Amino acid sequence: MSPSVAPGRRRSPLVVVAAVCVLALLLAAAGVRHFVTQPYRVPSASMEPTLRAGDVILADRASRGQAQRGDVVVFDGTGYFAPSAESGGRYWVKRVIAVGGERVTCCSDSGALMIDGQELDEPYLAPGTEPSAIEFDLEVPDGRMFVLGDNRADSTDSRSMLGAPGGGMVPVERVVGTVDRIVWPLTRAGAVR
Repeated sequence: MSPSVAPGRRRSPLVVVAAVCVLALLLAAAGVRHFVTQPYRVPSASMEPTLRAGDVILADRASRGQAQRGDVVVFDGTGYFAPSAESGGRYWVKRVIAVGGERVTCCSDSGALMIDGQELDEPYLAPGTEPSAIEFDLEVPDGRMFVLGDNRADSTDSRSMLGAPGGGMVPVERVVGTVDRIVWPLTRAGAVR
């Protein structure tokens, strides 16, 4: 005699397989977000024309704690940059202008930023954008970075924090990722140079 099974107690193999697949996808998505890329929404116009307010960007988390001149990075500004509407909270997105050991100066006779006495070419600035209305001449300490928004007239950045703790220069270890793509809106989707 075979044991009886109450109706409704038996699970279809299809339901079990579907549940396992959904769980695997959720775990994979969490892993990608934690270890590979993480999305962020750009809260302000400080990086125009490269990034616009409302753009959703992906930060490559493999580059955490790293920064090279020219990179667009997302970093944790806690203790260095105050949370504001521009940052959307503790995370900021800016372009790395200089890193530890480099001397950054504003400005040359022609009005360009200078790195170690050489004019910095900034093709990402909108035509007619002044590299900086604030004059400065400083050496970036080892392990730090000097960051600016591409929209120099509408950006809270290292220039704005020269008198603050850290002198506006953020520890490179605060980088949570290098911005490599815009994913939304679809009309602007693509690589960030």
